[in-house]
Amino acid sequence: MKKDKIVLYMHAGSGNHGCEAIANTVCKMLPKPAIIVTNSAAEDERYSLKGLCTLIEEKKIRENFFIHVYYYLKERYFHDPEAALRYRFGEVCGRNLRALNISIGGDNYCYDLLLKDLKLANQMFNRQGAKTVLLGCSIEPELLAEPDIIDDMRRYSSIIARESITWQALQDAGLKDNTYLVPDPAFLLETIKKPLPENFTEGGMVGLNVSPLVVENEAVPGITMENYRALIRHILDTTQMNVALIPHVVWKNNDDRTVLKRLYEDFKETGRIVLIEDCGCEELKGYIARCRFFIGARTHATIAAYSSLVPTLVVGYSVKARGIAKDLFGTWEDYVLPVQSLRQEGELIEGFEWLKNQEQFVKTRLEKVMPAYLERARQMGKILGRLAE
Repeated sequence: MKKDKIVLYMHAGSGNHGCEAIANTVCKMLPKPAIIVTNSAAEDERYSLKGLCTLIEEKKIRENFFIHVYYYLKERYFHDPEAALRYRFGEVCGRNLRALNISIGGDNYCYDLLLKDLKLANQMFNRQGAKTVLLGCSIEPELLAEPDIIDDMRRYSSIIARESITWQALQDAGLKDNTYLVPDPAFLLETIKKPLPENFTEGGMVGLNVSPLVVENEAVPGITMENYRALIRHILDTTQMNVALIPHVVWKNNDDRTVLKRLYEDFKETGRIVLIEDCGCEELKGYIARCRFFIGARTHATIAAYSSLVPTLVVGYSVKARGIAKDLFGTWEDYVLPVQSLRQEGELIEGFEWLKNQEQFVKTRLEKVMPAYLERARQMGKILGRLAE
């Protein structure tokens, strides 16, 4: 077993700039160089991870029919469920095994499609004698009622929850040993301020982010986009502020720009709406930091806003949004608008008006709590340092 580097796995690629932000900040706090096992090395090379770590792309089973069939047969008929993982992660397991392996997909346990691979990867690394860490996680409390998930959690040498709802659920499930509550490392992301585009006035913008994923979770078809259109119209009609549409995920099948471009086309004739082009997570944070308010669906877009002391309303759908807001403000109510609860067109306007009326209170609160919150986030480096010894 090698101890020269630390492996970060379950990284989906930097086309999701939240994944990029986690990988970026974790690499910078590790006591040893990082290897990132990635779903897309090309994406990572395009943005801020280039030169920051060693990038190894997972081997893609489904891209080769014969390999796909071979591993399907291995699992089904030879009862070897880890075989495909050993192939995918071949450069960091077996004779290439490292002593410490960190699962960095913070909210992966929120998605049913990823649970099998998460459990198998954890099992594989453990069976081969390595330590695993679940870092920056958010887990719906109901999931921790399932015995196989509890067994999976017990295999981790350490679990680092990024918000208190998940942490408390882990405690209640009996997972108290080596379980920590530490803010998402992306709160520590550096800010790069690129030149501002035309019609982007620093301190005079409402930043907006919406995602196809949030739209998919709405209870009333079309209600999310109706709310965003109504909100933009309201901002343009009742304030002097302009609107910045800011994407945070640009994957082919999950691209914020597909919905943001529709909003841009609806209002571009006003001359008061700006669509920010894709760029790295640090540059995106630079645009978000120069907004007066931010209303966002992507968790790490809102983390960029919070850590830049920008009053923020989250259009959320899971425990991560509620938990982070609760830890910052003592409650998530008014700070998170669950997309599943949207029923009428004006609800996002109501949320924005509340935020606007509470602007000074929210900003003062962020100024007060953020220094200690960031210091807690830095503790992750110490935890990982002890595990890497």
